[in-house]
Amino acid sequence: MRSLFKTMLITGTMLAGTAGISHATDVEVLHWWTSGGEAAALNVLKEDLNSKGIGWVDMPVAGGGGEAAMTALRARVTAGDSPTAVQMLGFDILDWAEQGALGNLDEVANAEGWDKVVPEALQKFSKYDGRWIAAPVNVHSTNWVWINKAALDAAGGKAPESWDELVAMLDKMKANGITPLAHGGQPWQDATVFDGVVLSKGNDFYKKAFIDLDEATLSGPDMADAFDRLIKLRSYVDDNFSGRDWNLASAMVIEGKAGMQMMGDWAKGEFLKAGQKPGTDFVCIRFPGTQGSVTFNSDQFAMFNVSGDDKIKAQMAMASAIESPKFQSAFNVVKGSVPARTDVPDTDFDDCGKKGMKDLAEASSAGSLFGSMAHGHAAPAAVKNAVYDVVTKAFNGGFKDGAEAAKALAEAVAAAK
Repeated sequence: MRSLFKTMLITGTMLAGTAGISHATDVEVLHWWTSGGEAAALNVLKEDLNSKGIGWVDMPVAGGGGEAAMTALRARVTAGDSPTAVQMLGFDILDWAEQGALGNLDEVANAEGWDKVVPEALQKFSKYDGRWIAAPVNVHSTNWVWINKAALDAAGGKAPESWDELVAMLDKMKANGITPLAHGGQPWQDATVFDGVVLSKGNDFYKKAFIDLDEATLSGPDMADAFDRLIKLRSYVDDNFSGRDWNLASAMVIEGKAGMQMMGDWAKGEFLKAGQKPGTDFVCIRFPGTQGSVTFNSDQFAMFNVSGDDKIKAQMAMASAIESPKFQSAFNVVKGSVPARTDVPDTDFDDCGKKGMKDLAEASSAGSLFGSMAHGHAAPAAVKNAVYDVVTKAFNGGFKDGAEAAKALAEAVAAAK
């Protein structure tokens, strides 16, 4: 089976680039960046690589959480036709590395000093057995709320800082005749909201529940209350939410049809693409009760095993291009995320971007930077999927109350571990 992982089809030629390349081949890239804002950000990477003589063969697989892309990847690998590079998240990267599927990027990583500038929390997923296996493109934080400025002003003008203030604002928005909470009924979106709810109940609680997977915490009264809060949030969502893509929920906020959206900072790319400005047209806040803490995911490009010096050099060139400070700034300004390097200045970032970079640095220093359960950075995929099942069932009224949901969560996680 491992021989399949080592098969790579890459065609074309390229001019001299980084890492001492005299020529190389096109890179075929599997990804799920298909929304307007995501496509605009991805184009920054394509153009950057093109300027270095690296051709790009696109393999987009729609689906905001990446599940469909991972299904497509498994089919390609099984057929002995692996892509060159694959957009991946968290534990998915480590799973492929454990199977012997990923190449070694140490040559470029060591030459460029990635160890010194990539946050340790990201390196947990960028390295395996001490070697670099993936190039992180960004850091997304997931505990954001995006609020339509006009709707905020109409509801009192003060952004909520606590759960009670959040509920009061949602009630005012409902009374004002708009959908208070824009949401798409997909498991990863439900889990993204729940991530924020759980984090709002304290750093220790989040860590014990979603990173340590402590059974007593998962089944306890605080988790029951978290589920009750999730069920409460469901009451502010419109009836047509089921199956809605996340960027369509963002559009509801952009157009003033909804008051707010609880979504990672990739949503900002949609606001920017629509010509909106932070502070003027929309407001970005941390999920009420979570300021000072950050849940994150990091898009990374994992490089699959290849044979032949030219193909390896092509991967090294792509990895080097991804990690260059200039690219990290240009890409993340468009994407809505923040750089995966700590040495990139915030000069070109808007107010929400500057806040994101500042929050990330502070959380990293304070020990309040946590991998997101919803986005595959807190626990392996089997556990994440078990959480998805329970959270989505709760969001759709499948339990009589939060206590029943918490009990089911603890049982599901125990079975998945």
